[in-house]
Formats: sequence, structure tokens, C-alpha cells
Amino acid sequence: MPRAKESFDRLHPCDFYTPEELLVEDRMYTVYEIARLLQGLEPDAEIEEETESVLLDWAIPWVMTNADDLVVADPPAEDAPGYYGLRRPTDLENEAASEPTDSE
Repeated sequence: MPRAKESFDRLHPCDFYTPEELLVEDRMYTVYEIARLLQGLEPDAEIEEETESVLLDWAIPWVMTNADDLVVADPPAEDAPGYYGLRRPTDLENEAASEPTDSE
């Protein structure tokens, strides 16, 4: 149920990390690791499964909102998550050359 703003002791700005602030340029992360980073935790921090589910609720929209600044890699195995990283100017150079054209 919605509450009046006045019913809270304190309000905070709704600030989120930018990809540049959160991710190391030459590293790739799973969405689970990004979820931990968004909470100020280490990417490999042990957390309860229920907590991880809540953190994913924040991480997935963050990835979608920042998609233009990210690259994604296929999962290393069929049952593994994909990896996301900070997009560098050189990351997709070969992608344009390998994409099929309309005439192919």
C-alpha cells in the first residue's frame, strides 16, 4: 500500500552506479556478480539464495538500462549464465565485418 512521504524518517536519492563506476574494463561478469557489485559486495561474496533473488530484481533492469554501454558473451556452457562487460571501442570491431549482409 502506498505511504505518504512524510511517514518516512529520511528520503535518499535513487542513484545507481554507472557501468564505468561498477565494472572493471577488461573483465566480464555474470548477472549474479553484477547484482552483488550493485550492493557493494565482492562479486564472489557468499549470500543466501533468497537474498540473491532480491538482488537480481535490481541487477536485471540495471543491465537492460545500461545495455548500450555493455557487451555480452555467450555462456561457457549451456546451463551457465552469460557474461556482461563494459563496452570498449575495440570490443565490437570484428563484429561488423562478420555480420551477414542483406545480399547473403
